[in-house]
Amino acid sequence: MERLQKVIAHAGIASRRKAEQLILDGKVKVNGKIVRELGVKVSDQDRVEVEGIPVEREEPVYFMLYKPKGVISSVKDDKDRKVVTDFLEGIEQRVYPIGRLDYDTSGLLLLTNDGEFANLLMHPRYEIEKVYVAKVKGIPNKTELKQLERGVMLEDGMTAPARVKMMSIDKKKQTAIVEIMIHEGRNRQVRRMFERIGHPVLKLKRERFAFLDLRGLRPGDVRELSPHEVKRLRQIAEHGRDKR
Repeated sequence: MERLQKVIAHAGIASRRKAEQLILDGKVKVNGKIVRELGVKVSDQDRVEVEGIPVEREEPVYFMLYKPKGVISSVKDDKDRKVVTDFLEGIEQRVYPIGRLDYDTSGLLLLTNDGEFANLLMHPRYEIEKVYVAKVKGIPNKTELKQLERGVMLEDGMTAPARVKMMSIDKKKQTAIVEIMIHEGRNRQVRRMFERIGHPVLKLKRERFAFLDLRGLRPGDVRELSPHEVKRLRQIAEHGRDKR
């Protein structure tokens, strides 16, 4: 038996909070009867409908993809470009990406059909660390790197403090490789941060999400997360630290 709002969230229909509101608004039926109580639990045999549409319950699944550059972080694209779910052929569940990496960015991306889990990991309040490696134009000096560490002002506000590490420089080509750790998830945030200090990104890859990394994977590779990994991710999001 599971709480009704959790079943709706797991089906990918809405976050748990949104599911609770749908219940309170009388938009959810169980076995043909409207339910307005948040504490109701349902079994696999119960028929659940949201706004008249039956909820198809699936076993929750969790995947990690090494997203190649030139792929859309979506389940479909109106321009018929390649999307991340194209790499999950044979997966029956209707999975979708947790957050996104832009078209020109490669790296680690999580996918699931668990709406509650996805919303938990995306919420900025939980400050999950994401590590990127950027090849940038020009060679940032210490003052510019300190700007990134303190936070820079973007169109949508000041960024949170970041951790920054210079990996290498190429004086001849006037480029640098910089590692940056952030816990926010704004649109094209890392690219905009480097643009703000005058060093546009030439190439960008997300190397790590929380404790997960790309070791053993090539671009386009997918692997399923273990139950232990899923549990650790929940613990990090809920408690703000990694309990091994």
